[in-house]
Amino acid sequence: MRSSVTRDDILVATRSWIGTPYVHQASCKGAGCDCLGLLRGVWRDLFGSEPEHPPPYTPDWAERHRAETLRDAAGRHLVEIEIADAKAGDVLLFAFKEHLPAKHCALLTTNISDPVAKIIHAHENLPVAEVALFDGWRRKIRFAFQFPGGV
Repeated sequence: MRSSVTRDDILVATRSWIGTPYVHQASCKGAGCDCLGLLRGVWRDLFGSEPEHPPPYTPDWAERHRAETLRDAAGRHLVEIEIADAKAGDVLLFAFKEHLPAKHCALLTTNISDPVAKIIHAHENLPVAEVALFDGWRRKIRFAFQFPGGV
């Protein structure tokens, strides 16, 4: 495992997944991934083996369980930060509805304070892409994390 990574390392690793088709529960660059699979793949690219493997999950797991499962897992391996402090290379977690837990993740490719901030994510029915963090996405941000190692 690498002792430290730079924000540039994170961005290079993340961008290498662009174009990977969306496949629920997958994490294979070029073949398929979902949003969590993208994050898992970037972790592997940076650090080697994954610190834990997620249990099987359905597309509606957050709606059914109403637990902050994604946040809790992120907190075991990433460092939680204030959303306003998120920078390029940090991880954002989103909740699609205000009363539900976070169930989507993306990696910032600019600072969140940038007027035209961008993220890379895998979204259902679309390949991994870099997109603008428009207001609709900003309103859904629930948590922010950075990779370990003090980047």
